[in-house]
Parts: sequence; C-alpha cells; structure tokens
Amino acid sequence: MQNIHPTAIIEEGAVIGNNVTIGAFAYISSKVKIGSGTTVASHVLLEGDTQIGKNNRIFSHAVVGSIPQDLKFDGEDVKLVIGDDNTIREFTLINPGTEGGGGVTRIGSGNLLMGYVHVGHDVIIEDHCILANAANLGGHVEIGNRVVIGAMSAIHQFVKLGDYAMLAGASALTQDLPPFCMAEGNRATLRGLNLTGLRRNLPREAIDELKNAYRELFGQGLPVQECAKQLSKNSNSIYIAQLSEFIINTKRGIPFVRSQNV
Repeated sequence: MQNIHPTAIIEEGAVIGNNVTIGAFAYISSKVKIGSGTTVASHVLLEGDTQIGKNNRIFSHAVVGSIPQDLKFDGEDVKLVIGDDNTIREFTLINPGTEGGGGVTRIGSGNLLMGYVHVGHDVIIEDHCILANAANLGGHVEIGNRVVIGAMSAIHQFVKLGDYAMLAGASALTQDLPPFCMAEGNRATLRGLNLTGLRRNLPREAIDELKNAYRELFGQGLPVQECAKQLSKNSNSIYIAQLSEFIINTKRGIPFVRSQNV
C-alpha cells in the first residue's frame, strides 16, 4: 500500500515500492526508483537516475539527484545510488556522479545526514556514518564506515576518510584522515585517536594496539609511511594492517604536524 499525497508530482516511469509515503508537493522524476518503506516528506525533489533503497527517511526540502555542480558536466548518463535505512534531513543536497569520476555517487546504509549537508559528485559514503549539520563534501570524497563529521566542516575534493575516523566541527580537511583517527582545525590536523568511537565499536585489546601504533607512527620522528610499512610487517592485527595500508597508499598525505604531543 502506498500513501501518496494528491499534490505530489510523480513523472511517468518512476518506480515506487510498497508502503512508500510521499508528502505534499514532492516532485519525483521519471528515472527515480524508491524502495519499500521509504518516506519522502513534503517539498522533496528527487531527480535524475536516482536509486533509493528500503526504509529511508527523506525530510522536507531535500534535493536528491540534481545534476552535479561540475562545469564539465554535459548531460551524460550518471547515477546516484542510496542504500537502506538512511535518514536525510531538511535541505540536504546530494548530487550524482560525473563521467570523469566513474558516473556514480554512492551512499551506503544506516547513515544520518543532518540538515543542509552537501554531498558532491562522485562521493562514496559507506555505512553508519554521521554527517552533522552543514557538513560539505567536495567531489570524489571517499568516506569509510562509522565515520563522524562535525557540523559546518568542509572536506576538499578527492580526500579520503578511513573507518571510524572523526572530523571535529568547523574544520577544513584537505588531506586524507586515517582510520580510527580524529582531526580538528582549519586546516585540520591529527589530534589523536577517535577513542569515543573506538570504545563503542572495538574490543579493548584492539584499542590498546591502535594506541601503541599511533605512538610509533607519529611519535618517533621517523617518516610516517616508512613507519607504517614496518608496522604492517610486524603486526598480525587487522586494524593495524588497515591503518598502515591507508597511510602507505595515501595520495594527498596525512594531516600530521610533527610538533604535536602524542
């Protein structure tokens, strides 16, 4: 059963699943697909080739799937793919991909995007992330699982954030933020591990291993990538391997100031 307000405009070709609710004056374009159990509030705009999974909640005045804010975009076939159980709050803007970035913006499942968030073209967000109010992601940003981004923060295009990372509010991040770590400031620099997030999700033994690894990486005065290679060889921990691999493969560098206390 569907609950669609009579003032909603749904173009022919749109696919609406079971138990979908669509509010007053919402606009759904012809290529949109909405999974069962999803709620679309009043005045929401869903455009383009946008696939939305099950049990999502999209709040009033969100704009989802409008063309990318990229001057090179020339009407190519591009997509936006959103998973299940996401909450997309008021006035959020999510753009699809571009031809130069693979053509797809992809958001996983269980994420919370608060009001006025912007997700730029070709962005990848994995699962269970929180983007607080007015967080802004440039094009091609990649965000891992259970990442937290504070309110009014900006992330430069092509930057990557690893699993369980946290960026504090009102920060500007221009380099890659390793998994399990926390950064803050303009320009943002590492401040330590995201201990609150780790304690909620990882066993104590794993957290202790990460603390030791962080000290080795950033407290010895050695080149960080060289130290990461040594850690990768000497540890059997999957978490240390993940942290080391991220640092070894970074293209934009790590926002680390050597004079900080670790």
